[in-house]
Amino acid sequence: METPLDHLIKRLSRLPGLGPRSARRAALHLLKNKQAMMLPLAEEMAAVAHSVKDCVECGNLDLTDKCHICLDHKRDDSRLCVIEDVSDLWAMERAGVFSGRYHVLGGTLSALEGRGPSDLGIERLLTRTAAPEINEVILATSATVDGQTTAHYIAERMAHHNVTITRLAHGLPAGGELNFLDEGTLAQAMRARSKL
Repeated sequence: METPLDHLIKRLSRLPGLGPRSARRAALHLLKNKQAMMLPLAEEMAAVAHSVKDCVECGNLDLTDKCHICLDHKRDDSRLCVIEDVSDLWAMERAGVFSGRYHVLGGTLSALEGRGPSDLGIERLLTRTAAPEINEVILATSATVDGQTTAHYIAERMAHHNVTITRLAHGLPAGGELNFLDEGTLAQAMRARSKL
C-alpha cells in the first residue's frame, strides 16, 4: 500500500529534470525542513495556483488577464515573435534580444502526440497577424522536427498576409529547445534571423 510520501515522490518525479531518485532526495530534504521549507513552499504553490492566469492576448503567465508585456506601451507593436511555450518567452526576455510582442503557441504540431492546429490556437495567431500594425512575424520555434513542421505550417497559412515572415537563424543546435539555450546564443540567433 502506497503512503502519502510515496505519492509525493511519484508526483515530484514527474517534474522536468527529476527522476525517481532525485524526487526521493527532494522529498526527504523537504521533510527534514518542514517548517522552513516544506510548509512555506506548499503555501506559495497554492497561492500561485490560484492567482496566476494565462494572458488573453499572448498566452504568457501573469496575475492579470493581460500580462505585463502586453500592457507595456513601449514595446514594438509591429513585430510579433511566435514561440512554443512560456518558458521560451521567458528565455527571450532574459536574453533581452526582443522588444516586440509575443504569441505563445502552447506546443508544436505533432501527429504522434495527436496535436493539430486547433490545439495550438493558430487561428487566433492568424487573426493577430492580420492586424495592420504587424509588419514582421518571427517564427521562433525550436529546431526540432515538430518545431520546423509547425513553423512551415504557420508560414504557409500566412502566405497571403501582408507581413514579412522570418525565422530564427540557423546555428541553434539541431534538436535544441529555446528554454535551454544561453542568452548569447539566443541573441545571435535573433540578430541573424532570415526571411522564410
